[in-house]
Order: sequence, then structure tokens, then C-alpha cells
Amino acid sequence: MKGGPTVTGYILDLDGTVYRGDRAIPGAAEAIAELRNRGRRIVFLSNKPLCSRKDYAEKLTRLGIPTSEDGVVNSSFVLARYLAREAPGARVFAIGELPLLVELCRAGLELCEDPGKIEYVIAAFDRTFDYRKLNTAFQALKRGARFVATNPDRSCPVEEGEIPDAAGVIAALEATTGRKVELVLGKPSRHMVGAALEVLGLPPAECAMVGDRLETDIRMAKENGLTAILTLTGVSSRADVEKADWKPDYVVESIAELPALDVELAERGLRWRKGSSTFP
Repeated sequence: MKGGPTVTGYILDLDGTVYRGDRAIPGAAEAIAELRNRGRRIVFLSNKPLCSRKDYAEKLTRLGIPTSEDGVVNSSFVLARYLAREAPGARVFAIGELPLLVELCRAGLELCEDPGKIEYVIAAFDRTFDYRKLNTAFQALKRGARFVATNPDRSCPVEEGEIPDAAGVIAALEATTGRKVELVLGKPSRHMVGAALEVLGLPPAECAMVGDRLETDIRMAKENGLTAILTLTGVSSRADVEKADWKPDYVVESIAELPALDVELAERGLRWRKGSSTFP
């Protein structure tokens, strides 16, 4: 295997990686505490726009993983920041829940339900999705509104299994309007990984992405030069790896194994700095 710089920063997915529903993955708190004790920088990343960054930080803290709002990046934050930069003050209609709407307002965007005035339709994970929302978005898209989304996930891991995610909303709009979503801001987009690297203050080569989804977490890592670590406590399985287009550099049973892998990564980095390019 090729060597590289020591991994000093970890981007950790949340659902299916750090916790499932309201329960931490066994050993998650201890593993993260150990990495922090070693001086590793950590940022938490979620495609789910159902909570604010503050909500996620408070949840992690309740689960024994002390975290500040600045240590969390989610798709609604990245999307709102992107639109505020590219179309400041734009009128938007979001198929999404309250935390997403609040994030959009905080970014200076105007919530709008008049199809003739809507400039951007936003598709997101929405447990209150109904025909009224579908029709408003449909009418706006037919009138030329731009079409963006928070995340492409088909499902979200919960304690009982999985529930439908934003892909269902995107598919409904694509099927009824004939339009294709123009931009998805969550994983695996470069906008998402860029926001996480900005928090860490590190280059991609010194960071690892740890997540449970091959098509988002692992793809994003491989496309952007990060070490890709798949954990098997969420959606993707070892069998999925065999047929995947995006293969992880490492597979762990759970995040609890991360401190041991960190030691291996550090040793490889040390050898790389000494000039060796290959390892047994």
C-alpha cells in the first residue's frame, strides 16, 4: 500500500458511524476521546438537515462526546452558505423541516411560497413532505426556478433500521417536472468536504473520512484525496465493498477500532517521511 503523510485530522460521519438514532455506537465516546488526547483534530459531518449544528453538538455532548457548534458541519449549513454567496437574498422554497428553514433565514435568504417569485427550489430530507409542498415546488420549477438539494441519501440509519431520506424528494420532483437536480451540496460534494477541511485547518492528505456509506462518505474521500475509512455499523457492508465503484482504504467493524487504526496510520506516515514509498 502507498504511504502518505500522517493523518492528523478526522472527519467523522454521524448517523451510522458515531450513533444510530439516540444511541451512541458502543465505544464511540471512548475512541473519540482517545484520538483527541493524541492531539487529533476532529470535525463531525452530517448530510441530515433535520437538526441545526447546535442541536448536533448538544446531542453529541449528551452522548458523552463534548462538542461545540463550530465542530459540526451539516448539509443545510453548507447549502445556506453556498446560496448566500452565489445568490445573496434569493427567494427560496425549501421542502424541508424547520432547522433548514432557520439556517436559510440566518444566511439572509428569503423564504417564499409564490411559484412565480421563487428563484431556488431546495429538496431535502422532510418527514412532513406532502402534496402542497410537491405542487409548490413543481410549479416553481416549471417556471424556471433553479433546483438544488441538501443531500442525495436514499435512506437514513435509525435504531430500528432505515427510513427514507432526501433522495425520495429529489426523485419526486425529477419524475414530475422532467428536471434534474442541478447541484447537491451535501456529501459527496466538494463543497461539503471543503467546509469540513476549513474547520480542521488541514490539507486533504492529512485527513481521513470515516463513514458508513460507500456512495457518499467513501466516494467523497477518494475524490478529494483523503484517507477513506468505512465503518460497518451503518448502511454499507463488506459485500457491498466488493462491487463498489469507490473502495475504502480501510474497513473497520466500528468506530471503536479507530484508535488502533490511527496507530497504524501514524506508523505509515513516519515511514513515508523517512523516504519509503511502499509497505508490506
